[in-house]
Amino acid sequence: MDQNEAKKHIGNAWQDAGRLVERRVETEQVFDGVLLNANRDRVSLPDGSDSVREWIRHPGACTVLPVFENGDIMLVKQFRYPMGQIFLEVPAGKIDPGEPEEVTAVRELAEETGLVCRHVEYLGHIYPCIGYSDEIIHFYMAWGIEQMKSNTDSDEFLEPVRLPFSDAIEMVHRGEITDAKTVTHLLRGLRWMENRGAAQLNR
Repeated sequence: MDQNEAKKHIGNAWQDAGRLVERRVETEQVFDGVLLNANRDRVSLPDGSDSVREWIRHPGACTVLPVFENGDIMLVKQFRYPMGQIFLEVPAGKIDPGEPEEVTAVRELAEETGLVCRHVEYLGHIYPCIGYSDEIIHFYMAWGIEQMKSNTDSDEFLEPVRLPFSDAIEMVHRGEITDAKTVTHLLRGLRWMENRGAAQLNR
């Protein structure tokens, strides 16, 4: 199948996507937590039969990758309780109600690293848990960096780590950085650096 045939095949598949859609019949909230809500829905399947879907409602989150003038970046070390281990991650946090995503990114950067930035740029988003959650994560690059004092939440314990961008990419390929949002953001950020980063950092 050549490229044109592949595009046509994909286009036809999307046109026929309606035959794959499941429709909610009724919903029940089974857990109402501080961060997450869990729901159990009865759905109608494409063939007309019924099934149950259990899923988590999430407020959404933003990640922000600060890039210094010399090309270094800053990540954070953080213990993640469900996994029982420490991860090296891109600074990130949930979106507060009514808060614009860009504001979330800038706020989380200051809270987790003590850094402020003059510029941010949106890289796009992902849905990291499509099988069981509506969570969306928005990616931002930040530059024009200045150091302030971090102001982490009372229940957050973080260790900022400054390192060359190339070292972080190598850690991804060696399997040393395994957090999904961080891997995705670093790889997208690398493309940004290759295409736009050098010019932007001189602003």
